[in-house]
Amino acid sequence: MAEFKYKTIDKEGKVSEGSQEAADKFAVYHLLKKDGVTVIDVEEKKRSSFSWEYIKTIGVIGVREKINFARNMGSMLEAGLSLSRVLSVMERQTKNGKLMRVLRETNDDIRAGKTLSQSLAEKGKTFSPLFISMVKAGEEGGTLSQSLKILSIQMEKSYLLGKRLKGALIYPSIILCVMIAIAILMLIYIVPTLTATFEDLDVELPFTTQIVIMTSDFLKNNTATALLLFLALGGVSSWYFRTKKGKRVFDKAVLKIPVISGIIKESNSARTARTLSSLLTSGVDFIIAVETTRDVIQNVYYKDVLEEAKMKIEKGEPISEVFNKRDDLYPPFVGEMVSVGEETGKLGEMLSGVAIYYEQEVDQKTKDLSTIIEPLLMVIIGFAVGFFALSMITPMYSVMSGI
Repeated sequence: MAEFKYKTIDKEGKVSEGSQEAADKFAVYHLLKKDGVTVIDVEEKKRSSFSWEYIKTIGVIGVREKINFARNMGSMLEAGLSLSRVLSVMERQTKNGKLMRVLRETNDDIRAGKTLSQSLAEKGKTFSPLFISMVKAGEEGGTLSQSLKILSIQMEKSYLLGKRLKGALIYPSIILCVMIAIAILMLIYIVPTLTATFEDLDVELPFTTQIVIMTSDFLKNNTATALLLFLALGGVSSWYFRTKKGKRVFDKAVLKIPVISGIIKESNSARTARTLSSLLTSGVDFIIAVETTRDVIQNVYYKDVLEEAKMKIEKGEPISEVFNKRDDLYPPFVGEMVSVGEETGKLGEMLSGVAIYYEQEVDQKTKDLSTIIEPLLMVIIGFAVGFFALSMITPMYSVMSGI
């Protein structure tokens, strides 16, 4: 396959330029003619072993860009543009090299007779199973533009939900990291000077003081070893929590953290309801909708619930029983709304209401979290400072008392 530059003019007299991969010039002419444009010129691009244009296509497509991709495509299709024309317009508009290449390849696939969902599924992990399932449902139901709009809303809600949770944890994470860094610097540079003073005074040191001095001596005399041990511990922990058993341990621990656990449960409830609602509204088969939602959810315990729900559906049983039984993960409100949705045949609408409710709850609780975290951090900092001060001051106080 070679790459060709082309110049065309449409019925309105607008001249456009672009590039196209094809076997030869005639294939390019044939593909462009299908778009109803007049081809002015086609010439083959000269390739080089090192191309800046190729380098620009290496990268990632961010979540925000995927949201805009779905929203803009849905709007243009609704306006009456052909799918191939939409992809061409979006290719010219985007500044992301990777997305530009994906759009060009997708357009080639569409012109070759593939469906949009088939083409996106061949792009590796660029597009999630949720994205592909909703596009496929839209194609099969003849409502692709509507499915893409629903998809963009679902992705944006999920993106904002995750962003709120991460934002709420950034502040305490920074404070804790700074505290640890200051503690290490004090143990390496400040404590040794005090240790020398204690040795000169020849006083009996309290147990807490001995612990501080031992830690200081180790860090000062084995800084490289301590750094390697820290990196090794981080690497082993990262590997362990990626394993099946480690993932379950981590997810279980997260669900037990005071204050945080409530937000995690409500955010997972919102994500489950939002994803299921979007898929069902787009016309995706119930079983496939539950499977896709299971893949979207990260916590393994929530995945287990959705796997059980899938089995209930396959047996023809209501899934509300599953949610009602697992009220340790899903609040009772979720099970009740699912039950009402099953009885009325409006499960998608009921789940949408659940999603909106818990998204608002998470939004408010993440705002309140900073108010709760600040005094808690002050207590932790006060405890750490008090422990260090008492450990270092107590021996001096004993000496002064003996004078």
